[in-house]
Amino acid sequence: MTQIAYLIAATLFIIGLKRLGSPKTARSGNLAAMSGMLIAIVVTLLDKQILDFTFIIAGMIVGAALGLVAAKKIQMTAMPQMVALFNGLGGIASALVAFAGYRQAGPTRIDVAIAITTIISLLVGTATFTGSLIAFAKLQGRLRKAAGRLPMPKVLNAVVLAAVLTCGALALLDPGSAVWMPMVLVLAALYGVIMVLPVGGANMPVIISLLNSYSGVAAAATGFVLSNPVLIISGALVGASGLILTRIMCQAMNRSLGNVLFAGVGALPAGSEGSGEEPRQVTRYSAEEAAMVMDTAKSVIIIPGYGLAVAQAQHALQELADLLANRGIEVRYAIHPVAGRMPGHMNVLLAEANVSYDLLLEMDAINDDFKNTDVALVVGANDVTNHEAACCKPDSPLFGMPTLKVNEARSAMVIKRSLSPGFAGIDNDLFYAQSTMMLFGDAKQMVTDLIREIKSL
Repeated sequence: MTQIAYLIAATLFIIGLKRLGSPKTARSGNLAAMSGMLIAIVVTLLDKQILDFTFIIAGMIVGAALGLVAAKKIQMTAMPQMVALFNGLGGIASALVAFAGYRQAGPTRIDVAIAITTIISLLVGTATFTGSLIAFAKLQGRLRKAAGRLPMPKVLNAVVLAAVLTCGALALLDPGSAVWMPMVLVLAALYGVIMVLPVGGANMPVIISLLNSYSGVAAAATGFVLSNPVLIISGALVGASGLILTRIMCQAMNRSLGNVLFAGVGALPAGSEGSGEEPRQVTRYSAEEAAMVMDTAKSVIIIPGYGLAVAQAQHALQELADLLANRGIEVRYAIHPVAGRMPGHMNVLLAEANVSYDLLLEMDAINDDFKNTDVALVVGANDVTNHEAACCKPDSPLFGMPTLKVNEARSAMVIKRSLSPGFAGIDNDLFYAQSTMMLFGDAKQMVTDLIREIKSL
């Protein structure tokens, strides 16, 4: 009965993952996956014939309370940080469970295969935890200046990884030692830090996806340690899907995974801070002037970015889109694969405002349409519209990354609080172009002003 229940749970995982592929079926897919996990947990607890559930119940109560508070209180702007932390918690949970299982079994009862999977779980799970903490700090802006500052990151990664594997090999040769496995744990924690620390801000969505994959690999390895098939299956699903997403995002950014991890893409170039250069001048436009231009347009493409999430302006933006559509203007959204701070950040944000999924077009599907577009409205996006830096400046940290071709539109409107650079830390030539209208202010207030002015025309 236990194996049948595990089979049902695994089937629900696969169905849930499949249905998460479309916004129309994502809710039911999430429910199916949650139901599968509930079955797996209940059956595991009953199958192990646990006599005292005190700590388990306490953990469930505390975890449920934390999850409820996080779901209710965390703002959309902090969602990437929360995802990073959840990845890290999943990784460290797998590592600690594998370590506890290894210690409980004792050296005389552990075979080589179990010892190897324990080492894998410790390495991947602990590195996921510390790497996720660094990602969290970067997303909060607390480690932004430290990005790319590690000397010879490739060499450091190789040395620490070699040390981890050496300690793991010694643990296999001397299973009775109480030193080597804890050393694997400590060195793996260090490896996670130096793996994520050099990664630049522009690539943080890729790192979050990669860490999500790592947490699945750690869970699958722990499943082998515990001989639990449903843990192996669920971990494999998370690991594979996260790795596929990481690969897709790397391809969309025209980068290899090694380039993301070691090249510090998106990090500030050395000496770029406080260069003392005179700031260039832009022309400030009012909402009234922008409304007159927009009212005469036949087509508008909206480019959402992190600033949209900060201002919580998605509902006002959708109201503006509906207003323009009712006037016979074609309105669409251009979604860059790394817009925001995590994979799908803009899709989730706009789904909150009930934006039709058919209007959300990926970069490759809409990029060639900018040259035939009257107005490109940029709301809080910076790096993903920095075309000059990405295509024409080899010394730029964004060089080689595909961007949205906002510069090809007949007119660009950019809503920003100030001329401060994006997460990659570099200036955007789009702001200074003659065809660009800079609308300074809070995104929600500016969009609301645009709506009022268009209605008054």
